[in-house]
Amino acid sequence: MLDTQTFKKIVADTPLVSIDLIVKRGGHEVLLGLRNNRPAQSFWFVPGGRILKNELMQTALSRIAAKELGLTSHISSGELKPVFKGAYEHMYQDCFAGDIGISTHYVVLAYRIDVPSDFALPTADEQHTELKWWTVQDALSSNAVHQYTKNYFSD
Repeated sequence: MLDTQTFKKIVADTPLVSIDLIVKRGGHEVLLGLRNNRPAQSFWFVPGGRILKNELMQTALSRIAAKELGLTSHISSGELKPVFKGAYEHMYQDCFAGDIGISTHYVVLAYRIDVPSDFALPTADEQHTELKWWTVQDALSSNAVHQYTKNYFSD
């Protein structure tokens, strides 16, 4: 694990690669979390996380789905099949540490995971104050939902 100063230098100088999970329930609801951390703090956003050094993308996807959503067995068993949606760029004026002058640039690999209409709401984790299901229409019309999340539904 990197110390804070080293990681701040990396964030200041390079893009980070991450995975976002677009979890759709019953074809019309999407799972969003109210973010605790920077960047995009206090916005509703899809779950996701960084790919770690020397971590395969599939391993990262499984780790993030397990950590943020508790979906380990559902994905490893093949019950749920993440589908690659595309690559996106997210650029923020702040960083995880809140430092003014250090921006964050993510290259995001977005995956859609369709879950059945009776799929239970996962419990919130350290990344999110709350998780809830939104209709896509409500997410697109809300100022509380981050524009980068809205972009997943408008293309």
